[in-house]
Amino acid sequence: MERRRLGQSDLEIPSVTFGAWAIGGTMWGGSDDELAVAAIQAALEVGLVAIDTAPVYGFGRSERVVGRALAGGRAKDAIVLTKAGLRWDSDDGQLAFEGPDETGTVRKIYFNSRPESVREECDASLARLGIERIDLFQIHWPDPTTPIAETMGALVDLIAAGKVRAVGVSNFSPAQMTEARDALGDVPLASDQPKYSLVARDIEHDVLPYAREHDVGLIVYSPIEQGLLSGKVTAARTFEETDNRSRRPTFRPVNRALVNGVLNEVVQPIAAEHGATLAQTVIAWTIAQPGITSAIVGARNPEQVRENARAAELELTASDLDAIDQAFRGLPLDVA
Repeated sequence: MERRRLGQSDLEIPSVTFGAWAIGGTMWGGSDDELAVAAIQAALEVGLVAIDTAPVYGFGRSERVVGRALAGGRAKDAIVLTKAGLRWDSDDGQLAFEGPDETGTVRKIYFNSRPESVREECDASLARLGIERIDLFQIHWPDPTTPIAETMGALVDLIAAGKVRAVGVSNFSPAQMTEARDALGDVPLASDQPKYSLVARDIEHDVLPYAREHDVGLIVYSPIEQGLLSGKVTAARTFEETDNRSRRPTFRPVNRALVNGVLNEVVQPIAAEHGATLAQTVIAWTIAQPGITSAIVGARNPEQVRENARAAELELTASDLDAIDQAFRGLPLDVA
């Protein structure tokens, strides 16, 4: 499977990355750990060797499941991406949001990218993952209470200590990336992880041009908008209250109708011509955009992994890409 260099780092990752948010169980209506382990191991077998997780996904559960999947020598075949900066196990920092754990207990999550906290999170993640070094350690969200330079200093120290291979950020603006790059000195800022899809295109105005200009890799999340762009979210489909899609604005009936209309009229004929699914075609469009290094796509079982892997091999024509782009551009979704 094709690999792409991640910014100016020495990491080379596939154009599709395994997303381990959903296997944390919370906010997605639960998860099956055994199936999740099988899915991760299937990902390694088909070349989806980059695994993106975070401590806050299931309050440690996602990282523990990834660790189980990589046990027995499999870690040497994986590129592990995790994060720091959102703490649920400490009330230091600024409140970011609240969310239920797997028991239904509401937890408070705090922004905290203070150097000592980042170092603590790194050690905790290494233990949960059962590895000696994190390939890409990312700051999950900008912390309004901590200077970026202080956080980057801690990451440089972790590289020097051999605990981290490369440094990335997530949800950072161009100005914040500039601060990070300046503070890192000779250590490259390998990547930013923003949201990007056919129905969430804000980064095209600033983050994407910045990344292209400064050779910062982009690993984008929600490329199929948590399933909305798969064509499987019909008007009749419902989500449990524990599933965050039940409250997501893009999943409103009016938006489902608009999105499914474009999928059926424009994307489906292109998908059929390539012998692909709607989801594969949408993912292929995403990773074909200049400046996008990889798209994070979740999977709950080996079958979904294999479908995602085929998306990485799908080559859309220039006319395919343009037709899909124009069909979604300016789609009047009600997300207010």
